[in-house]
Amino acid sequence: MKTRIITAVVGIVVLIGVLFTFDTLIFNLVITAITLIALHEIYAALGFEKQGWPLLGALVPYTFLIMLSSYELFRRLVMPASFLVVLFYAIYLVVRNGTISYQKASGLAMFSGIVIFCFYSFIRLKELLPVEEYGYDAVFFILLILCFAWGGDTCAYFAGRAFGKHKLCPVVSPKKTVEGAIGGVLGTMVFGVAATLIYSIAADRMEAFTRSNIGVSMYVVIALLACVAAVLGIYGDLFASVVKRQCGIKDYGTIFPGHGGILDRFDSVMFIAPFVTMVITAVFYQ
Repeated sequence: MKTRIITAVVGIVVLIGVLFTFDTLIFNLVITAITLIALHEIYAALGFEKQGWPLLGALVPYTFLIMLSSYELFRRLVMPASFLVVLFYAIYLVVRNGTISYQKASGLAMFSGIVIFCFYSFIRLKELLPVEEYGYDAVFFILLILCFAWGGDTCAYFAGRAFGKHKLCPVVSPKKTVEGAIGGVLGTMVFGVAATLIYSIAADRMEAFTRSNIGVSMYVVIALLACVAAVLGIYGDLFASVVKRQCGIKDYGTIFPGHGGILDRFDSVMFIAPFVTMVITAVFYQ
């Protein structure tokens, strides 16, 4: 537990440092680096032989391109690059027929797509809500996404320990309980509304944040958003657990002592980040 706490504190400090670079190219590059580590964790978990490294290699420049697509020059290349990556995977499977598993290659492509989509959501927020026009709203929503995921995890953990009796998904994750999941959902809603209230006051955004374009109080929308996000966080966690169980591993990596790898720490973020990004930008910034 001591190791986990120390790692969490260091992680928070690093996160704050990264957010200070939000309005620069450095932020995009840091997100790219985190994504590439996660992709390598997927590749390692799936147990590819040496002949499989080009499949991961093809994703490296593609990930850079996606994360830099907030710049017009790179955005124009996304569609042709996506086609070339898919074509390369198909050709490589034909050329390496018998030595490269279609199942593993498909798993790498699907899981990598989910991870890239997740982390690109942070870049998309930066693109849609520039600091010059919206202040640090995008930074707040990135923190809100992490609050939904990690705050929900924390509440679920303590609620499960205190009240847990009924297993949620015993085959995939034996320790998760229905009571813990409910506690996670309720806790996420409280965290989300509290964080929004604090930011709206601290950043002098109260007037802008109290009414939305659909005529509903933002706090009601945030509470509903948090409820759905909490469920998506649970599914993200279960999805990552299914892959780990089928691959026969305990953790995806060791980059975070006591916590595991990037995917172990961001599994609950995977589906929350794109969902929140799409809803927030569609409801409040049209």
